[in-house]
Amino acid sequence: NSRIISEGVVIEIKVAQKSDFAVVFPLIKSLWHYRCFNETETRAVFDGIVSDKNAFAFIALKDGNCAGFCHGTFFKTLWMCGETCYLSGLIVHEAYRRQGIGTFLLEKAKAESQRRGAKAIILESAISRKIAHAFYEAQGFEKSCFGFEFPL
Repeated sequence: NSRIISEGVVIEIKVAQKSDFAVVFPLIKSLWHYRCFNETETRAVFDGIVSDKNAFAFIALKDGNCAGFCHGTFFKTLWMCGETCYLSGLIVHEAYRRQGIGTFLLEKAKAESQRRGAKAIILESAISRKIAHAFYEAQGFEKSCFGFEFPL
């Protein structure tokens, strides 16, 4: 766990545990609001993420409340010739946006990726999320590809 203080704002960043699912689940549902999430299935995926040695999951707490969550997975890629971090989700509760929480979570993800020897962090963001795109670009990310999915 780490505590970050900036301009009088105190944020605690902690490693997510299985017991944190109840506070993270509403954030998951809010980001991907167009999906219907089965709580049992989502909990199983969450439990797998927080237990996976090739993944990380962090929670941002402000005043004891869950203000944000991020998680990523490490895998090897040929185009990077090594370890790459796929940042699967970065979610900040709407009430806590524009307070530096997303930046704090992203810095923690960057530090973990560097610690693991990753050569890059990659992520996807829905085409409609223009504000998120501006945030990522302000953090030094560059648009590099189009994302596609094929539902099975």
